Amino acid sequence: MVPVEYYLLLSAGLFCIGLFGILTRRNALLYLMCVELMLTAGNINLVAFSFQHGNLTGQVFSLFVIALAAAEVAVGIGIVLVLYRNFRGVDVTEATTMRW
Repeated sequence: MVPVEYYLLLSAGLFCIGLFGILTRRNALLYLMCVELMLTAGNINLVAFSFQHGNLTGQVFSLFVIALAAAEVAVGIGIVLVLYRNFRGVDVTEATTMRW
């Protein structure tokens, strides 16, 4: 049996990598991938605590988070396509010219 602490360390590592990617990158596709890493870290926590407590509640919430992530990717890809169509690139700093 693997202790829960290992899952928490893995989750913290994935979350930190995702947060670092969001704070340092300007590419919209990398933003989406980093948000997915952060959501995966949350899922690992939910499943690990569900396993520790012996119930399925965390796993059910994890399924909802996966559905939310799929919807987020669908909307995010639409935004990336609009960015590419209007600015011929996916740099998120160029979209600031769309302000009022």
